[in-house]
Amino acid sequence: MGDNAAKVTQLKELGNSCLEAGKIQEAISHYTKAIELDRENHVLYSNRSAAYAKMGKYNDALSDAEKVVLYKPDWPKGYSRKGAALAYLGRLTEAADTYQKGLTLQPDNQQLKDGLAECRAKIAQQGGGRLMNPFQDPNVLERLRQDPRTRDLMKDPEYVRTIEELRTNPQALGTKIGDKNVLTALSVLLGMDMSAGDDDDDLPPPPPKKAPTPPPSKKEEKMDVDKSPEQLKALKEKESGNAAYKKKDFTTALEHYNKAIELDPTDMTFLSNKAAVFFEMQNYQECISTCEKAVEVGRENRADFKLIAKAFTRIGNAHKALKDYTKAKTFYEKSLSEHRTPETKELLSKVEKLLKEQERLAYIDPAKAEEEKEKGNECFRKGDYPTAIRHYTEAIRRNPDDAKIYSNRAACYTKLAEFNLGLKDCDECIRLEPNFVKGYVRKGKIHQGLKQYSKAQDAYQKAIDIDPNCQDALDGYRECMLAASSDPEEVRKRAMADPEVQQILKDPAMRMILEQMQTDPRALQDHLKNPEIASKIQKLLQSGLISIR
Repeated sequence: MGDNAAKVTQLKELGNSCLEAGKIQEAISHYTKAIELDRENHVLYSNRSAAYAKMGKYNDALSDAEKVVLYKPDWPKGYSRKGAALAYLGRLTEAADTYQKGLTLQPDNQQLKDGLAECRAKIAQQGGGRLMNPFQDPNVLERLRQDPRTRDLMKDPEYVRTIEELRTNPQALGTKIGDKNVLTALSVLLGMDMSAGDDDDDLPPPPPKKAPTPPPSKKEEKMDVDKSPEQLKALKEKESGNAAYKKKDFTTALEHYNKAIELDPTDMTFLSNKAAVFFEMQNYQECISTCEKAVEVGRENRADFKLIAKAFTRIGNAHKALKDYTKAKTFYEKSLSEHRTPETKELLSKVEKLLKEQERLAYIDPAKAEEEKEKGNECFRKGDYPTAIRHYTEAIRRNPDDAKIYSNRAACYTKLAEFNLGLKDCDECIRLEPNFVKGYVRKGKIHQGLKQYSKAQDAYQKAIDIDPNCQDALDGYRECMLAASSDPEEVRKRAMADPEVQQILKDPAMRMILEQMQTDPRALQDHLKNPEIASKIQKLLQSGLISIR
C-alpha cells in the first residue's frame, strides 16, 4: 500500500509540473493514472478539474469538481472548483449557489467570496438582479457610506472616484471586477452577506477595529479591510522585506518574505517579491521556480491577472538572463496573454531579435558556404546566372563575412543588368575587405555600364591605388576617358546632372579659379597645392567639363 501511495504522489507532482509548464494534456494524463490507483482522492480530481478548465473542457472540469464535493464535502476548494466550472458554462445562478455553500463551510474564504461576487455582478449585468448596473442606484454613495464594510473605504477620494466612474460607465465594471474593494461594494449593493454561515471555532477572530482617533492613513485603511491578524503580520513582514531589498540586503529580505509566506501562504506577491530577490542575486533557477509557485498560488486564490502577468514576465527575464531566448519568448507571450503592457511587448520584441540573431549565427558554416560558392561558380560558367545567384545567396547566409562571395554575386547581377543590386554587393564587398581590388573593378564596370564615367573612374582609380599593375582597372579608366571625350555635348549633360558637379560650379571661389585658369594656365599649379581645390578640379576633369593641355 505504501508503494501505491508513493506512486500516486509521484504522478500528482508530475501532473503539477506539467500543468505549470503549460503541458495540459500531459498533466491530465498523469492525474488520470493517479486516479486509477486512488479513485477517491479528492485532491487528484481537484487538480484534474483545474487542468480541464485550462483546456476549456468545462463539462469535464465540472464532472471532476462534483467528485471532489462528493468525496470531500467539507473541503471549501471543491465548491470553488465546481463554482468556477459552472460559471464558465454560463450557469451563473448554480455557480452562485455553489459558492454560497462553500462559504457556509469557511465564511472568510476570499476565493469563494470573489467567485460569488463575480457571479452576482454578471447576473446583475444580464438583467437578473435588481439593476442592470447596481452602481446606478441613485443612493449608491449614501448606502456605501452607511454600511460598515465600506464606510472607511468611502473616506478615500480615489475610491469614491472609482465608484463615480462605475456609476457613469457601466462597462467599466468588467475591468474592475478583480478589485477586492470593488467586490466589497458590490456585496453591499447586491444585498449579499459575505459573512453568512455557521459559526466555526477554528476560524481566526475578525480583525480588531481601529480607534476613531487618530484617523489611520489611507494605506493602513486599505490594509485592514477584510484582513486577519496573520495577514496583517504578513504584510508587515513584506514591507520589511521591501525595505531590505531596496538596501540590497538580500539575505534579510528573504528572511522577511519567507515569514510573510509562512503567515499567509495565499498571497502570491510574497513569492513574487522573493523571486525578485533571487533574480538580483543572479540565482535565476530559484527565481523561475519561485515565480512558478507564485503563479500556482495566484491561480488557486484568484489573484489579479496583472500579478500573474508580472510573475510570467519575471520568469521570462530569468530565462533571458540564462540566454534561453526560446523559453523567455514563451513566458513573455504568456504574460501578454494575461495583461498587455508596453514594457513586456518591448521585452518580447527584443528577445525575438535575439532569437533571430541566434538562429542566424547558428546557421553559419564556412565549409558549407564554400560548397555553395563552388556551385554558384559552376552555374556562372554555364551562364545560368539566376541559379548562380541562389547558390551565392545561400553561401552568404552560411558565411556573411566572405567578401569574395558578394563580388561573385555582383558579377551575376551585372550580367542580368540588375545594376543597383550589383552596386550594393560591391559596396558590401569593399566594406568587408577594403583592399580587395576586384571589388572596385566590378563597381567600376557597373558604373561604366550605366555610362556614369566619373563614378567609374573613381572606382578604377581606387583599384589602381591598391594595385598599380591591375590591367582591368587601367583599361577601364582609359575607356572611361575616351568615352567622356567622344561626345562633348553628352558629356556636358551628364556632368551637369551630377549634384557634386553642380555644387562645385555654384561656388564663387571655384568659378574665379576656373576663369583664372583660362587666362593664366600657370596658376593651376598653385591651386593644386590646396587639397580641397585639387579634389574639386579632379572631379571636373573626370566629368569631362574641363581638360588640361
